[in-house]
Amino acid sequence: MVEEQFKISLRHIRKAFPGVIALDDFSIDVRKGIVHAIIGENGAGKSTMMKIIDGVYQADRGEILIDGKHVDITDPIVSSKLGIAMIFQELNFMPEFTVAEHLFITREPRKLPGIVDWRKLYHDAAELLKTEELPYNPKTKMKDLSVSDIQLIEISRALSKGAQILIMDEPTASISEFEVRRLFRKIKQMRDAGVTVLYISHKLDEIFELADMVTVIRDGKHIDTRPTSEFDSETIVSAMVGRKVEDIYPTRDTKPSEVVLEISNLCAPKVCKDVSFYLKKGEILGFAGLVGSGRTEILSLTAGLTRYRSGTIKLKGRPIVVSSVSSAIKQGILMATEDRKRYGIIGIRSIMENISLPNLEFVSRFGVINLKKEKKISANIAKDLNVRAPSLKTLAATLSGGNQQKVVLARWLLRNPEILILDEPTKGIDVGAKHEIYKIMNDLSMKGIPIIMISSELPEIIGMCDRVYVVSEHNVIAEFSGSDITQENIMRVQTGGNRE
Repeated sequence: MVEEQFKISLRHIRKAFPGVIALDDFSIDVRKGIVHAIIGENGAGKSTMMKIIDGVYQADRGEILIDGKHVDITDPIVSSKLGIAMIFQELNFMPEFTVAEHLFITREPRKLPGIVDWRKLYHDAAELLKTEELPYNPKTKMKDLSVSDIQLIEISRALSKGAQILIMDEPTASISEFEVRRLFRKIKQMRDAGVTVLYISHKLDEIFELADMVTVIRDGKHIDTRPTSEFDSETIVSAMVGRKVEDIYPTRDTKPSEVVLEISNLCAPKVCKDVSFYLKKGEILGFAGLVGSGRTEILSLTAGLTRYRSGTIKLKGRPIVVSSVSSAIKQGILMATEDRKRYGIIGIRSIMENISLPNLEFVSRFGVINLKKEKKISANIAKDLNVRAPSLKTLAATLSGGNQQKVVLARWLLRNPEILILDEPTKGIDVGAKHEIYKIMNDLSMKGIPIIMISSELPEIIGMCDRVYVVSEHNVIAEFSGSDITQENIMRVQTGGNRE
């Protein structure tokens, strides 16, 4: 097949960073007007590949061809001129800008040099929004839009600049099912209009619904490229991890015993009213519910992130007061939040520092840190959880999502928690890393540590939990256990069906 038939091709790309080869002799061909999925474990090289195409990184070796012609992409400005646009998982926008200002940033119509023609700007924005069938007011500020709204604005901005290659990195990570459907319709429209979409996602159901072709990357190398129809879940996972994964969820063989946490009639303004639930020793308890249902807010009260006005919390039968995060930690109630980058890790600090930070009393005396002891306990727990990195000095920001999550868990496990609350513990991590996190959770519960897991992924809730509470409108509305934990039961209740 001649190269001109491909919209974009990468030939023998190599990219190395200190201590790691991100891409190793990597090649790929992508046809015009298709959705081409790029999948692989965290750290496989997907993001590096995309950033090389977008001009954020430059390859150490190899070449890029667009429509069969060699191009030098030295920065994002060059990639934009070549018709390439990238929409990052963590959206970049200026909150105080209006929709119109964001759509035409750096391309504002001018009356005179240095003077923006505001009337034309808002007129052109309105016309663009109308063409793209987006119901937004051009004068609405970006900060007042949802994540899904901003994604669609970003797509429109890219198309208005003539983008023919659109790169999307985990675009559904933080949006609701309704918003996912809306985004998918837009992606299919772009494909039908001849735009080439490179799509990164860890969600296999999305891949099978959207993608025409799938490329698997592992350890910086090209493993396989085929039409989506030639893959199934098992072959994709095996290609990603390099081995056959028999069952992503470990066998649950625990027998939860006595109640260790009892919440009664917990109330907090604008958070919840009269919430009650309990947790048993050695249990994995799931909290399910739609985005915005209040799952995280309710558990934040228990972990001290938010203060409650009334109600009681009993730990092992003894009433306690949780007035702050520090008071929760002292009583052994620990929470790993959903947003690892903002509230979980300190990216500019090493693995060792991230693990030891909330545990300094274990490695210091009279305010002086014993570096030898800090290294020893950090190394031991990192080894136990299989944190993969060149060394303990590796910066947390450079780790894959799965390894960042292990570092967060390592930090809290050093404190021998009484209760462990995990909010979306596998968000943004790949299938292989998910399996490892599930195994860690299972092992902890078998040791008697009770775990509360908040998750938006029903298969995860069903596969891991002994009991499940369903949350809606900031209250617990149903409880399921054993064989009653089914997708049908949970979906029926959380969408307003019969709760019995």
